[in-house]
Amino acid sequence: MTKIPDIIIAIDGYSATGKSTLAKSIARQFGFTYLDSGAMYRAITLLCLERDLIKEGVIDEAALRHILATEGLDINFREESRTYVADRCIEREIRSMEVSSFVSPVAALAFVRAFVDDKLHDAGRRGRVVMDGRDIGTAVFPDAQLKIFVTASPQVRAQRRFDELKAKGQEIPMEEVLANLKERDYIDSHRETNPLRQAVDAFVLDNSSLTMEEELVWVQGLIQGRFQIYQ
Repeated sequence: MTKIPDIIIAIDGYSATGKSTLAKSIARQFGFTYLDSGAMYRAITLLCLERDLIKEGVIDEAALRHILATEGLDINFREESRTYVADRCIEREIRSMEVSSFVSPVAALAFVRAFVDDKLHDAGRRGRVVMDGRDIGTAVFPDAQLKIFVTASPQVRAQRRFDELKAKGQEIPMEEVLANLKERDYIDSHRETNPLRQAVDAFVLDNSSLTMEEELVWVQGLIQGRFQIYQ
């Protein structure tokens, strides 16, 4: 295994590009701690749905702000990065189409982003972490030593999300999945607070036709070249 320094690796990109899968694989391959910012936003979205804070598509921002400020939300990762709130595993719930339909508007709220950023900053101070999201390399950790921006064609991303949902027993028409991805792309790229964009110093990875093994080979070569590591 390639020995690399105690750095922060920031992975950003569009929905369903496999950012989380890549980040988890990097963590396993190089002995890093993985943090899933997207799962944090999904956990907050699930909170909104379970507390009935979203009515007719409108988020009760005041109520959500009060809950986060007074109760907080103990989001943690266990068992190969499965998402928990306190001792409750919510991994299946946060990957539902319902949560996917509302996560971008919830994540666009400035106070929600500040809440998640605080948690990520606390973890990042320890170093040797890999994080994925939409603004990790541009806003959360602009000084990350390595930044990767992941992309893939909309059709490939929609197929991946469709297959993922189907495997979980959720039968969603492909047209609906593709429409949801395009809507999320627009919201994420046009939100007022820290929109999705490629950092100027990020390395671009188009994984439309790559296997995970090929992606890891690409990342390993990138790390070795970036930090002049020779075996």
